[in-house]
Amino acid sequence: MSSNLILGRMSISFKSILVAAVLFFSIVGLSFAGRKAQSSPPVEENVVVFEEEPLPVPEEFVSVPMVESNEPPEEEEVDRGETVMKALAAAHPKRIGPAELRDGDWAVFLRGEWFYYADGRFLPEHLRSASEEYDLLPFYPYPEELPPWETPDEETAARFREAETNRQTRPSKRSTYFFDALWNVRTRAEAWEQVKTIRFLGKETLVHHAILEELAMVEQKINRLAQTDAQVRNWVKSITTVTAWNWRNIADIQTRSNHAYGIAIDLLPSNSALRGFETYWLWARQRRADWWAVPYKSRYQPPDAVIKAFESYGFIWGGKWTFYDTMHFEYRPELLLLNDIKISGEY
Repeated sequence: MSSNLILGRMSISFKSILVAAVLFFSIVGLSFAGRKAQSSPPVEENVVVFEEEPLPVPEEFVSVPMVESNEPPEEEEVDRGETVMKALAAAHPKRIGPAELRDGDWAVFLRGEWFYYADGRFLPEHLRSASEEYDLLPFYPYPEELPPWETPDEETAARFREAETNRQTRPSKRSTYFFDALWNVRTRAEAWEQVKTIRFLGKETLVHHAILEELAMVEQKINRLAQTDAQVRNWVKSITTVTAWNWRNIADIQTRSNHAYGIAIDLLPSNSALRGFETYWLWARQRRADWWAVPYKSRYQPPDAVIKAFESYGFIWGGKWTFYDTMHFEYRPELLLLNDIKISGEY
């Protein structure tokens, strides 16, 4: 997870999603310090924990037009698998081979193993027949621009309450096999082998080595913008904490967080910058039961130019989620490609 981004109802047909685009590093402003010499991952104490990743919820819910699942009508199922697998291959060409139709399902070759769409579960070949045991992995609509805010009516509020209850009471069982293989991370120790210490906007943090170049270019773009854009310059000055790698699950559900892979980063401003604004739905819920009804004008958000800088290098912003997290960015270029959003950053 626009000066006043607004959540609203948005209808995105699967046909528009299916027509997805197929998808250095300058060291200016980003000093790669290398990981500190330690024989094992550090014990993380007093870590500020933020949240990411929405649950798939009905499209009529609000905000970003989430879908109840990523399964299209039965007659379009094969096309959906093809589109998603081709987007993944295009988004990660250094790690994933071209998508192929194998045994009636679309698959990609990754680290010596075939992974299949498997009705949206993304499973290795030996688990294809067990797809019903897993929940769908979210490949949801991510809008380039959001429509105007609409105050949720009582029917919408009831859906939110139901979704929140389901999130807390129904354990999620998404397969982690595909993304574990993509980032070469299956355990905390393996994650520690993949992360490196960097400085981003002047703050030290740990991220997966595979996104070092992208973060370097994002930072360079932000620093250039700050030279002429006072809003961006003031936002950069307000950042007090940068948190990325953190071995944990997503709050409320037992699914691995993208922070555990080191591909998500949270940018927390000073308390004075946050005063009067909400930033994370779980924190907002502590103050008001109807956290979903907080309008965008009352939510903290980075300048639109900053959001676009991240998106231009393959990151999505948590402020466009129903379960919003406006400090959060994560590297998900395949979602941008699936939603026909160009990854336009230059290297």
